[in-house]
Amino acid sequence: MGEKCTTWTLWRIWTGIGLQSFGGGASTQLLIRRAFVEKHEWLASEELGDFWSLCQFTPGINLIALTVLIGRRLGGTSGIVASLLGMLVPSATVTCALAVGFQAIRHSANVHTVLRGVVPATAGIMGFVAVGYARPLLEQARANGIRAVAVSIVFITVSALAIIVVKLSVMFVIVRVALIGALVFTPWRGAPTGRTPTGSMPERSSS
Repeated sequence: MGEKCTTWTLWRIWTGIGLQSFGGGASTQLLIRRAFVEKHEWLASEELGDFWSLCQFTPGINLIALTVLIGRRLGGTSGIVASLLGMLVPSATVTCALAVGFQAIRHSANVHTVLRGVVPATAGIMGFVAVGYARPLLEQARANGIRAVAVSIVFITVSALAIIVVKLSVMFVIVRVALIGALVFTPWRGAPTGRTPTGSMPERSSS
């Protein structure tokens, strides 16, 4: 029997994520996946991918939207509050402290040397997170046949090229690909598969 999902547990987990999210949004997504999908198994990998896809259509900060969705899914209204407080308050406090301290050391050559190493590390984390989101989609496509796999790979490649090479806006690409995907993938839609986490469903609690 896994750990019970309570409001207190959600706050504790999100606080840990907020305090460990070094390297930007990619590291936060990695920590979220490890906590809720891999460790506690409260979410299926496909479900997390669906949540993240939905967040692409919301204005503002996507990670906050993802936090709200996960909090609502696992703990209702109290889960949203606990998740947001755990995610934002500790990390915002640390960020403010770092911002104040950075003013005193921003001209240091050693600091700039350290920062140059952070960018490649963050890029590596982003790549790992991208694979984590792409794998369930490709597995689901494989279950629908080789044509679905090929179409999924084409979508991934064209979307990346449109943003990186052609420099189209992210929203333009997402909306267009979403509309095309609705037409292309409808024949393979069928019944959802692999949506149930391997662990037991978390019990909602207001404690």
